Amino acid sequence: MGASLTWAAGPARARALFPGVLACGVVAAAATFLGEHYGAPVLLFALLLGLAMNFLADEAGPCAPGIEWCARSVLRLGVALLGLRITLEQVVALGWGPVALVVVSVATTIALSMGVARWLGFQGLFGLLTGGATAICGASAALALAAALPAHPQKERATLFTVIGVSALSTFAMVAYPMLVRALGLSPQQAGIFLGGTIHDVAQVVGAGYSLSAETGDVATLVKLLRVAMLLPVIVLAAAITRARASAGSDAGAAGERPPLLPGFAVAFALLVAINSTGWVPAAVQAFGNDASRWCLVAAIAGIGMKTQLKELATVGFKPVALMIGETVFLAALALTLMRWWI
Repeated sequence: MGASLTWAAGPARARALFPGVLACGVVAAAATFLGEHYGAPVLLFALLLGLAMNFLADEAGPCAPGIEWCARSVLRLGVALLGLRITLEQVVALGWGPVALVVVSVATTIALSMGVARWLGFQGLFGLLTGGATAICGASAALALAAALPAHPQKERATLFTVIGVSALSTFAMVAYPMLVRALGLSPQQAGIFLGGTIHDVAQVVGAGYSLSAETGDVATLVKLLRVAMLLPVIVLAAAITRARASAGSDAGAAGERPPLLPGFAVAFALLVAINSTGWVPAAVQAFGNDASRWCLVAAIAGIGMKTQLKELATVGFKPVALMIGETVFLAALALTLMRWWI
């Protein structure tokens, strides 16, 4: 989290960061406007606009330091603030069935994704990234896991591909899954559990749930927030892998340079969940935290987009696409199967 203290390094550092931070802020504002007026995922708009503004990230230009800072430190702040969305009371209110469904679905999807990724010739960590994004909370999970995973030359390209893929699949699910639950004749509660347990992004879960009924929307939102809570243990897993690789010398080298077992932003996430669960946090503060988290994540993905060459994404091939589609289909099928047994 040391990079997040860069504003305290003095006026000179602040002046160096300001152009890039301003650029990311402008892209975030534009993406938010487009998302609110056209109904598409805001993070996807931010990514596409960031890719179009790639020239700003030229290392010789004035915006590069601020863009890098947004892509790393602002990202971590946004993930930490996600903790204000969740309380332990919400988890308890769901009962054991939906909780067990979420835990098993997330763990199984990620484990299978890592295995299939290796079978397709990728690193297992790519499966952890895509599987975590699919099973937990879409683009937000992809960004959080990317922040905790080891450095790799292809890491940013993999992150961008995952954000694009999970956003597109989540938008498709928002339209298709309500029709599916109607065809299956699910009750409002069952429909909410299915939608909240399978659609990737929070906004799409809300849109799909409340398009059916208020009861379905409420249940879907709670189940989705439970999936968001699964972000913490998965980040711990990613951090443990990073630490092990650093200890072995594949990344950082010396054991003394190993990253902490739990990243600072993950600790902040857990603390905010605990504080939010006390009921002492005013609704206005919760709303502010949620808005701040959203803005941070949108600015961060804009920065990541600016740092990436579009031609690099065009070379990903069919296998990663098939992997993410397969993860999405598997998660939906697994959720329906578990619901027959437990709910």
